Amino acid sequence: MPWVEEHERDGTKVRRYFRWAPGARRDLSILVLLGIAVAGYGGTTGTASSGGPGSRSRPTSTATYPVHFEGWDDPAPTPRPTVSYPIRFDTR
Repeated sequence: MPWVEEHERDGTKVRRYFRWAPGARRDLSILVLLGIAVAGYGGTTGTASSGGPGSRSRPTSTATYPVHFEGWDDPAPTPRPTVSYPIRFDTR
């Protein structure tokens, strides 16, 4: 795919431009379509590992129920106000 250098044609100055090689557009379009086909085919899993069509192994659960969190039996004390009178913030 060569660059055509700047030249004059019939007294008209022609700027430098890029020219596709013969058949390059067709080759590029075939390559793009092949890439799309490979990308589409790569997304499928193929045949199932065991069982009939559509059967897939499911992940096993690692959770234990009932769920128990640390500090569940001895919760932290809730905060209490340190003053017994109301604080008004609307005054300047």
